[in-house]
Amino acid sequence: MTVHGISSYLFLLAISLLLVLTGQPVLAGDKKGKDVALTFHMQTEIEGNPKMFFKINVAGKECAFSQMADFSSRDVVAFSPFLGDDQNTFGIVFQLKSSAKNKLENLSTANRGKYLCAKFNGRVVDAVMIDKTVSDGILVIWNGITDGEIKALDKLAPRIGEKKK
Repeated sequence: MTVHGISSYLFLLAISLLLVLTGQPVLAGDKKGKDVALTFHMQTEIEGNPKMFFKINVAGKECAFSQMADFSSRDVVAFSPFLGDDQNTFGIVFQLKSSAKNKLENLSTANRGKYLCAKFNGRVVDAVMIDKTVSDGILVIWNGITDGEIKALDKLAPRIGEKKK
């Protein structure tokens, strides 16, 4: 089968590559966590192809973040919500799997002083400054998460201290 002269295989490959390069969250196809696209993006320089980064205002300053996610919902093994700093939304502590824990340690060592931005289903939720090496595999979103998003996360992973689902 061809689509305007392109084989269906190449068409699907091109679409998949486009999604990966633009950093669009890919939702899981099964019921477990299908409503969750959690991604974390490292701050980058505002240069080069503007499609490779997105800009947000952090602490009164415009910052650019890589479209390519450094961590995603697939890296989460457990989480624990708490009332956020703003007292209206929730924050969440995420426990990462072993391979992501090692990556976080390396990234936090190399990027001290930069921000890590969290997105939930494509919506920018929070950005935190990396002020030290993170070796415990714990990522925190301090606020901006809704009750509905916590319920969606409950389908993805257990709460910290609970048995695996």
